[in-house]
Amino acid sequence: MEVVLASASPRRLALLEQVGIKARVCPADFEEEAGRAESAHDVALHNALGKCRAVASKLGDAVPVVAADTIVVIDEAILGKPKDTLEAAAMLTSLSGRSHQVLTGVAVRYQGREVAQVCATKVHFRQLTEAEIAAYVATGEPLDKAGAYGIQGRGALLVEKIEGCYNNVVGLPLTMLYSMLKEIGAIMTK
Repeated sequence: MEVVLASASPRRLALLEQVGIKARVCPADFEEEAGRAESAHDVALHNALGKCRAVASKLGDAVPVVAADTIVVIDEAILGKPKDTLEAAAMLTSLSGRSHQVLTGVAVRYQGREVAQVCATKVHFRQLTEAEIAAYVATGEPLDKAGAYGIQGRGALLVEKIEGCYNNVVGLPLTMLYSMLKEIGAIMTK
């Protein structure tokens, strides 16, 4: 199967390839919402739909268009990608020893049909020392990731446990996406 991935995320591309889905990468020209007036769930859904529609309007939807938006939420605050190392350290400090939610909005458009859903995973961080935070930030890994960590990389050492879909925390809940592709008719099953 082939899809158009409305994202430049190498992690999302790798997840699709992992399950045998070929993807043509076409990042969306869409301004994401920051989410101050909406719930985090609505922000993730809005951003995924906006990206999906932007790419579908440009390329059409003869091939399924898949878009996603992953956000980290703690105390009802949305943690996006940190602007710099200081903000990354502050985010990691706020997550240390606590649990938070990772929400990924996923939207799929195919032959005039569209579906969108949000997947939620609860992530529990272990208690981190200032030195551990500084060392992790120094790797550069946190700077391009929502919440300032990547569970699929060195950030795995920060996570004590998760409740829910691991792939959602990486950036694309594959089981949910598969169900959405079936629902919209992009995957035929007997």
